[in-house]
Amino acid sequence: MTATLQRSTAVLAVLVAMALGLSSCGNTIRGIGNDLGNAVDATQDAGRSVANSVR
Repeated sequence: MTATLQRSTAVLAVLVAMALGLSSCGNTIRGIGNDLGNAVDATQDAGRSVANSVR
């Protein structure tokens, strides 16, 4: 292999690894967003429940 081909292969491998890493981060961030949204909904429901029981 020539040095240029080795370098090109290494750059391609790094780019593929970065793309896979970034795509998995996107899924994780989306999941965290869903979890936080559910936590906010649960907190609001609990607040309404407390407010209704006080009346």
